[in-house]
Amino acid sequence: MCAYRTGFVVVVTLAALTTACGTAVPVSREETLPAAPSASRTPAGGALAGKIVVIDPGHNGGNAAHPAEINRQVDIITGRKPCNTTGTQTNAGYLEHAFTWDVANRLKPILEKMGAKVVLTRPGDKGVGPCVTERAAIGNEARADAVLSIHGDGAAPSGHGFHVIVPGLVSGHNDQIIKPSRRLGVAIRNAYRDGTDLPYATYTGVDGLQTRTDLGGLNLSVRPAVFIECGNMRNRGDAAKMSDPGFRGRMAVALAAGLRKYLT
Repeated sequence: MCAYRTGFVVVVTLAALTTACGTAVPVSREETLPAAPSASRTPAGGALAGKIVVIDPGHNGGNAAHPAEINRQVDIITGRKPCNTTGTQTNAGYLEHAFTWDVANRLKPILEKMGAKVVLTRPGDKGVGPCVTERAAIGNEARADAVLSIHGDGAAPSGHGFHVIVPGLVSGHNDQIIKPSRRLGVAIRNAYRDGTDLPYATYTGVDGLQTRTDLGGLNLSVRPAVFIECGNMRNRGDAAKMSDPGFRGRMAVALAAGLRKYLT
């Protein structure tokens, strides 16, 4: 995440949410997609039965080709930011939007096996958007018990490690989610470190946690929500792990353990 990040959305109720981001950008416009999940069917039992989890894979594969759409400014309460961004990449060219999509689709079936209903904020990796405001609206509309936005950072190459971003107080808007979001963030941080052996970020945050009020996905959420920067894609060591399918599987298992810890 070399620019700003944010966001959450539900793929099945998108038409009703376009007003959250204005009129210009269609909600996660996709082109000739493979079969992709939105809301899932879940088993009746399981540790997460009855829970709703929204997974937000950051960015989208078509963003770079539509700069006018994704650069349009939207209101995030504390200021105005672009509708969405292109994301970062490794020095070898592995793109953040592809990374987040891959991890999200590894995480989804793990949670479903635990009984959770899972909603993704975009139906594929070839579309444009959705805007960060729309992504937040989806988590709210889904009445999610937890919202997790997945990213890879684009910091200076000398920095390495991961961090979890929790919402700072935007008085009168997200007051009720501050404490539960921090609990969610701590659970995700602990499980991710245990499951991946990645260190806390050496270049930002404190003990793997960072509080921000400049992300629309957190400012506009009324459900417990956090972001995770899974590693620094510009760092050689982190990039090697993030580019490895097997290691991305470990990341997904670790994220699922954190969500389970928080939700049970």
